[in-house]
Amino acid sequence: MSQEIYVKPKKVTPLNILLIILGTTLYALSVNLFLVPLKLYSGGVPGTAQMIRTLFLSNVKGVDTAGIINLAFNIPLFILAFKTMKKRMLAGTILSVALQTIIFTYVVAPATPILDDKLACIVIAALVGGVGCGLILTNSASAGGLDLLGLFLSHKSKRISVGLFNILYNGILFTLMAILFDVSTTLYSIIYIVIFSVTIDRWHYQNIEVELMIFTHVPAVKQMIMQEYARGVTAWDGKGAYTNNHTEVLVTIVAKSEVNSVQKEIRKLDPEAFVITHTRVNVIGGYQKRLV
Repeated sequence: MSQEIYVKPKKVTPLNILLIILGTTLYALSVNLFLVPLKLYSGGVPGTAQMIRTLFLSNVKGVDTAGIINLAFNIPLFILAFKTMKKRMLAGTILSVALQTIIFTYVVAPATPILDDKLACIVIAALVGGVGCGLILTNSASAGGLDLLGLFLSHKSKRISVGLFNILYNGILFTLMAILFDVSTTLYSIIYIVIFSVTIDRWHYQNIEVELMIFTHVPAVKQMIMQEYARGVTAWDGKGAYTNNHTEVLVTIVAKSEVNSVQKEIRKLDPEAFVITHTRVNVIGGYQKRLV
């Protein structure tokens, strides 16, 4: 199963929309309320927009032009990534970027930092923002920016991944910050983006693999996993030591975001199925990560 497999996307629910709005609000407010007063910069396209704002448009009063610049960058990125994005992801991303633009532009950042401790402000901004972006991704959308460009480039070349592109882009961006501003600003911004990125990975359940070991008497269980979730299944013939009855032992790897729905489907087919869940597994080869 190393090749790309089409999986029919699930319908967008009101809960998905609500969580995308919540995640976007947390991310944008964390930047405006905790990071901007410190005169620090987030990474990616928002960080680029903030840097351009500081260099050329810092005298504009009443609004933060970084939000408008961020939107201007995202429009051509949408056009580039349009053909490679599923409609559900496209709609969620448009919603997220539109809300980001409103908050970045019109929510005025405090004139002075909320907390006296600079490092505490950075950690709070990174943790809250990371949780917010994790909610966006978990609900099959993205925050736009580098995710869109990385998605486009990864479809053009197998040598480029979204993660690798993010690292390369931010490396160049922070180098420019060190040259244009000062090393201290750059180092604090790097601390922010590192904590932010780690937090996203912890909340982005599609990035976390889970092993399911299933003991069942119903052959349809393995067919359901393969057909509905397009996940590989290894099956053994087993025998209960106490009952001496035949049973099938199934092992599969799914994303953490899929675990609850897979278990519900198993229960529908076999209410007496016994399922063991192993987290923190390391998977090499044949496993497909999916954003949606």
